[in-house]
Amino acid sequence: ASEPPMRIRLPAESLTMTINATFDAPVERVWQVWNDPRQLERWWGPPTYPATVVDHDFSPGGTVTYYMTGPEGDRPHGWWRVVAVDAPHHLQFEDGFADGDGRPDPSLPTTNCTVHLAPRDGGGTDMQVVTTFASLKAMEQLVTMGMEEGIRQALGQIDAILAG
Repeated sequence: ASEPPMRIRLPAESLTMTINATFDAPVERVWQVWNDPRQLERWWGPPTYPATVVDHDFSPGGTVTYYMTGPEGDRPHGWWRVVAVDAPHHLQFEDGFADGDGRPDPSLPTTNCTVHLAPRDGGGTDMQVVTTFASLKAMEQLVTMGMEEGIRQALGQIDAILAG
């Protein structure tokens, strides 16, 4: 049986959410959907909340800032602090929410996100995204806010970008 194109595991005891996704494109091409801000903003938000990337510094210590525009015109802001980059196979960043001016919002939890891209036997790419939560409370808060479904919808847009 072939692997499903996307699998999300969310075991509470480990305080992690692990997403495994497969793509019919080489690793270098899949890396571009993270590394190119114009491609990143085509999928980082779910379809009803498209993202606009403002800053995109993909070096360790660099920041990525963005906002999403919702159907009612609301604009939630977010930020990444890049921890490690080993193109085109590995990316690690801290991910958080921001206020309307793009400053980190300490009232909402931050997560640590690690992305691994690896070539598949027979072609294509395996992508694993592991999100680590600071606490069970933080994990429950973000899951209640719809994080899992939002990520599923967001990642579901990557195939179209790769095909384009």
